[in-house]
Amino acid sequence: MDFKLTPAQEQLRDTAFKFATAELSAAARVCEEQNVALPHNLLRRLGDMGYLGLNLDEAYGGGGMSHLDAALVLESVAKVSPAVAFPIFESCFGPVRAIANFGSEELKKKYIPRVCAGEIIVAVSMSEPDAGSALTDLKTRARIVGDTVVLNGQKRWCSGAGHSDAYIVYCRMSDDPGARGIGAVIVDKDTPGLTFGKQEQLMGFRGVPSADMFFDNVTVPVGNVIVPAGGGFQKLMKTFDLERCGNATMSMAIAAGALDYTLQYVQERRQFGKPLIDFQAVQMKIAEMAMKVDASRLLIHRAVQNAQSGMPSQIESSTAKCFANEITREVCGAAIQLMGGYGYNKDYPIEQRFRDAWGWGIAGGAIDIQKINIASALVNRRFDQRR
Repeated sequence: MDFKLTPAQEQLRDTAFKFATAELSAAARVCEEQNVALPHNLLRRLGDMGYLGLNLDEAYGGGGMSHLDAALVLESVAKVSPAVAFPIFESCFGPVRAIANFGSEELKKKYIPRVCAGEIIVAVSMSEPDAGSALTDLKTRARIVGDTVVLNGQKRWCSGAGHSDAYIVYCRMSDDPGARGIGAVIVDKDTPGLTFGKQEQLMGFRGVPSADMFFDNVTVPVGNVIVPAGGGFQKLMKTFDLERCGNATMSMAIAAGALDYTLQYVQERRQFGKPLIDFQAVQMKIAEMAMKVDASRLLIHRAVQNAQSGMPSQIESSTAKCFANEITREVCGAAIQLMGGYGYNKDYPIEQRFRDAWGWGIAGGAIDIQKINIASALVNRRFDQRR
C-alpha cells in the first residue's frame, strides 16, 4: 500500500492548478458575480487541456487515465472555483459515465467525443417536485411508441438545466412499481416540447445553472434509451457511486482552498503585535482544519483507487461523500471565524466558499442518505424507509 502520488500524478495535479489559477480565475469571478456558466471558449479550453473525460476511454476521445487522475485534476481546478470545475465533474464523474457504461455504441460515438472536446455538456435530470431522496417516486413518464420514446412530466433541481446541450432523464418506462419501472433516456436541449423554468437563485452554486424542466410530448428515437426499465435503475445507481466521489472531491476542494487561503491570512494578519498564527488557539484551529481536509482526501482516494477504472463500492463512495460534505462546512465555517469581518465580506473569497460548501451535502444524495447507505452496507441489507 503506497499513499504517495507518482511523479506524473504530481505533475498532473500541479499543472491543473497552475492552469486554473492563470486562465480561469477571472472567469470564476464572472461566474460568481453574474451567476453565469463557464463560457464555451473556456469549455473548449478544458477540452484542449485533456481535462474533460480524463478517465473515459481513449476510443471515444477520453484521456484513458484513472479515476484517481481525474480526482486530482478536479480538486486542483475546484480549489479555484467549483463553477469552472463543474464541466470536469460532469464529464469525469457525472452523467457521461452512464452513456459510457450502458449506452449503445451509437450513443457513445455521438456524445462522448463532443463532451471530451468541450463542444457540448451533458447533464442529468433526476429529481422531481415529489421525488428527491425518494427518487423511486418519480412520475415523469416515457412511453415507447413504435420506434420513438415520448416523454411527459416535470423535473426539478437539474444542474445545468437550460444551459447544457443534452440531458439524461430518469423516467418511468413501465407500469412496474418502484425502481423496476425506472429507466433513462437522453434528450437533446432543442427537442420540441422540452422547455425550462426560471433559473433558480440559490444560496451558492452560482455559475451552475439550475431550473425546472418540462416535458410535453417530447419525442426522441428509441435508440436514445440508455437503460430500460426492469433492472436499469440499479445500473444507474451503480454509476452514481462514482458520481459521489466527484461530489466529495468538489466538497473537499472547497475546504482545501479555504484552508490554503486562511493559512496565508493568519500568517500575515497581525494583532496584539504579532501574527495570528502565533496564538495557540489559532494553531489548534488550523491543525483541525488541515486534519479534516487530509482525512477527506484520503477517503476519496481510497474509493477511486480501489475502483481502478470500474465503479467504487457503495460504502466507500458514500463514506467519502458524507465525510467531505460535513468537513467542508466545518472548515469553511472555521475559516470565516479566523478571518473575522474579512471572512464575512464578499470582497474576500471565504464567504463564497461557505455558501458553496453547504450545497454539496444536499446535491447528489443528502448527507443523511449517505449515512443510511453506509449502515445498509455494514449490515448487508437494505432499509425500507416506507414502513
